[in-house]
Amino acid sequence: MSGKIIIGSEEWCNLPQLNIPAIKVRVDSGAKTSALHAVNIAQFKRDGRPWVSFDLHPLQNDGKTTVRCEALVHDKRKVKSSSGSSEVRFVIKTIISIAEHAWEVEVTLTNRDTMGYRMLLGRQAMAGKMLVDPEGSFVCGELTVDALNKYYNKNLVQATGLRIGVLASNPDLYSNRRIIEAGQERGHEMEFLNIKDCYIKLDGKNPEMHYRGGRILSGFDAIIPRIRPSATFYGCALTRHFEAMGVYTQNSASAITQSRDKLYALQLLINSGLPIPTTGFANSPLDTDDLIKMVGGAPLIVKLLEGTQGKGVVLAETKKAAESLINAFKSLRANILVQEFIREANGTDIRCFVVNDRVVESIMRTAAPGEFRANIHMGGTASLTKITSEERRVAVLAAKTMNLKVAGVDIIRGQNGPLLLEVNSSPGLEGIEGASNKDIAGKMIEGIEKDLRYKRKEQ
Repeated sequence: MSGKIIIGSEEWCNLPQLNIPAIKVRVDSGAKTSALHAVNIAQFKRDGRPWVSFDLHPLQNDGKTTVRCEALVHDKRKVKSSSGSSEVRFVIKTIISIAEHAWEVEVTLTNRDTMGYRMLLGRQAMAGKMLVDPEGSFVCGELTVDALNKYYNKNLVQATGLRIGVLASNPDLYSNRRIIEAGQERGHEMEFLNIKDCYIKLDGKNPEMHYRGGRILSGFDAIIPRIRPSATFYGCALTRHFEAMGVYTQNSASAITQSRDKLYALQLLINSGLPIPTTGFANSPLDTDDLIKMVGGAPLIVKLLEGTQGKGVVLAETKKAAESLINAFKSLRANILVQEFIREANGTDIRCFVVNDRVVESIMRTAAPGEFRANIHMGGTASLTKITSEERRVAVLAAKTMNLKVAGVDIIRGQNGPLLLEVNSSPGLEGIEGASNKDIAGKMIEGIEKDLRYKRKEQ
């Protein structure tokens, strides 16, 4: 026990051989190996021996601060991540220093953009040297923002690329943070634009977008709209105005608007020959009985037209329950869809993430016990899945039909093939990046670069 360092669940450490004076580590005795954030990994030879170079962003939620590192390759190893996916990683040895103690550790190199910490310290690195107080944090000392700025001021990547605005409501939302970070990593100037702080000057000769305090928003090359459902009208008005000013928007206002109208969206999809569950829509309570028969009877799904992320979606297991539910909604003058229940889907659906007419990743979402909706916001789980060529075709055509450059296309597997549930114009990144351990936000930025014919300068 004597001589061992007492550490908390998170600590600051120094990696002197990699020129990293400070990096926050997540202490995890449940993990065997340690892992370090690395992007742009490239292997090369020095004196006939294998080396690896990589870029490291040592600070959380910061893609601007970049340190170029080189290290001798110790090994290549297949590692299973916390999401269950496996990848082959380079293994290096480097000195770690904590609380004036230093020793050599093995670390694997991987992209940890989707993780909260840039480095994970596993039990092999701690064995015989540390005792962990799981309730403590920064037991060995905290670092101030000023100290970090002093350490890394010379490592700031100067923006030499595009000027991109993220038009959204919550700067702390995982998806918004990741998009900004992914853009910064690629040398772009990223700015979060809060929807509620933007306002419009309508002028035929000189239209302007203003920001709280009177600042005029100008000089943007691109806008990424991330509009929550409750802000659809105002957010789309702002997006439309950016378009009128000649600014590229990754998803257009018209595409977002039609994707948010569930009935209109389904009509567009079937007009393109895409398969959907049988769906009914009626206004009068007198039509309830035939509406239920139309979709094959109970059990059936009742959806509010303005619902999102599984909210306003109810399973009616009997005809009586369906009648009561439908009539209750109609008495409140709520617009609803009635849809057949696809029993064979078994509480699962597939989310295909589409960027520029290509499925960049797909996951299977499984409903929580007792739930019928495969929704990770309601306790469901997500895992990587391989989709069929027909599912890929359906996902891409659905995004094209809705004129969306970026879309989350939700599909269920029916007896006769894939059925489209919904096309989301602001798909979340946390579930799909967590399950795949891939830089999906980076794919969105690459999509903008491609559309604007921007060639990124190699660092």
